[in-house]
Amino acid sequence: MEQSKIRNIAIIAHVDHGKTTLVDQLFKQSGMFRENQAVEERMMDSMDLERERGITISSKNGSYLYKDNLINIIDTPGHADFGGQVERVLRMADGALLLVDAQEGPMPQTYFVLKKALSHKLPVIVVINKIDKPAARCDWAVDQVFDLFVKLDAPEELLDFPVIYASSKAGFAVNHPDDEATTMELLSELVVKFIPPPSGDPAGVLQMQVNSIDYSPYMGRLGIGKVVSGTMNVNKNIVVSMRDGQLVPARISKLFRFEADAKVETDLAIAGEIVAVAGMDEVTVGVTFTDVDNPQPLPLLEIDPPTISMNFIPNDSPFAGLEGKFVTSRHIEERLRRETLSDVALTVEPLTDAVGYRVSGRGELHLSILIETMRREGYEFQVTRPQVIMREENGKTLEPYEELTIDVDENFMGSVIEKLGGLKGQMLEMNQENGMAKIVYKLPTRGLLGFRTQFMTDTKGMGIMNYVFAEYGPYAGEIINRKNGALVAMEGSSVTIAYALFNLQDRGKLFLGAGEKVYAGQILGEHCRSNDLVVNPSKGKKLTNMRASGSDENVVLTPPAVMSLEDCISYVNDDELVEVTPKSIRLRKRGGAKIWK
Repeated sequence: MEQSKIRNIAIIAHVDHGKTTLVDQLFKQSGMFRENQAVEERMMDSMDLERERGITISSKNGSYLYKDNLINIIDTPGHADFGGQVERVLRMADGALLLVDAQEGPMPQTYFVLKKALSHKLPVIVVINKIDKPAARCDWAVDQVFDLFVKLDAPEELLDFPVIYASSKAGFAVNHPDDEATTMELLSELVVKFIPPPSGDPAGVLQMQVNSIDYSPYMGRLGIGKVVSGTMNVNKNIVVSMRDGQLVPARISKLFRFEADAKVETDLAIAGEIVAVAGMDEVTVGVTFTDVDNPQPLPLLEIDPPTISMNFIPNDSPFAGLEGKFVTSRHIEERLRRETLSDVALTVEPLTDAVGYRVSGRGELHLSILIETMRREGYEFQVTRPQVIMREENGKTLEPYEELTIDVDENFMGSVIEKLGGLKGQMLEMNQENGMAKIVYKLPTRGLLGFRTQFMTDTKGMGIMNYVFAEYGPYAGEIINRKNGALVAMEGSSVTIAYALFNLQDRGKLFLGAGEKVYAGQILGEHCRSNDLVVNPSKGKKLTNMRASGSDENVVLTPPAVMSLEDCISYVNDDELVEVTPKSIRLRKRGGAKIWK
């Protein structure tokens, strides 16, 4: 492939703005599939969690041919919690597509990725997507994008960005919203015209930095990156410049380029191509493949530091070992260490005062995705309440702050503002239009822990909240995230009984239904007062041979509040734990059964 015919583009979009659907259309319309070939939707969302949640979690690569040009696509996560991946994969790109919903405009989660792209001075093509929506506001969306570029201090030469209008679902792109078209050809044409080909000398010294990791059951770990300089070929002897500066000899055993969402074996790759390389088991993100005779490693990736940490500890509840396959601290350590090889934004440290590990990441979602992935793989463990990571500068304590954007009905606006005020939030902006309010707040990350569940209750599930890391600022003082205590099972509890739960309903909100196994110290629900209440969920009705009029009606239980993993993580206090197994997620008190007699 000639270097001048290669285009490497990153796609930037907020969650649910149609990024993966757009890529599907580009692949299908490029003629890469037979007419009778079964092609699944959302090809780039290869993880089960991505398909279930509709978000991109891990960056992926793909490509398609347009005329005689090879267009490499780099899929970027849309959530700031996965920003560690964004920072490294943008090194492979020579330009970017910014995908914006025609009705919603640019959303907070695009700010982070776009800011990184602009800092790399990548030319950006703006795609106004979903123009076939009844409430589409194309001109307004373009104005909002321009304002965002100015807000992010974009270089002057990038402010004159090209705009194209599209519908990913219908599979067309046009120069003006009123034009008619049936294909995405205009978008591909604009990419070839506006995005420059990659630079780098194919005859120079070999340089390729690993920006992401893949795994093959046959070849082990694969390092994925762009050949910045030189040429790579199979069976070539190279050296790998590790993160600590050590040079390790290696041999390229296999070389793959990307076609659609699949890897295709090749013998040669020149500067500018994005490839996957096999040949070294210990390859990690950030290392450089370079020449043996004249090694020239590339600068290490600079990654923003983590802002939140949690403790991962072995499960010691009465139900420990009943559901999990990997339960020991050694199993947990090995899995966490393996994760750090591919996720450079994650750090793992052993605890000094207990058995377990302190895991630090970008946010609650970042860590909850790791927890959910581990439990699906058969791991069983416990996690503590998330803690923000403080900094000390010039003798002052600093903590991370988030910029929170809320879209809510005007009827619920008052309660939301009241709650955010109590969480040390500072209002930056408020706009009201058509019965909806858009409010922007700056508040400590600590204030957001557990806020989403409360927010969804206050807005009756109709509110939308998005947040992005803003900066480190002065310590804001004590913040009380949860005011209510817990309903805790007493010793001797075994299986919940409907009669007992019916009598507990007046005491608070239940998390469990009837017929579920429980143990002493397990949290059954939320108390209606601030203190914890020890209860017996297994207490049955005393039976006699006398019948009382009006007292033997059927017990009617209010459906329990089903808590997701994220809900549980944000709900627990410092004296509580989330027990995670492949089959169950339980809340419990620290200290074991003896305390809860």
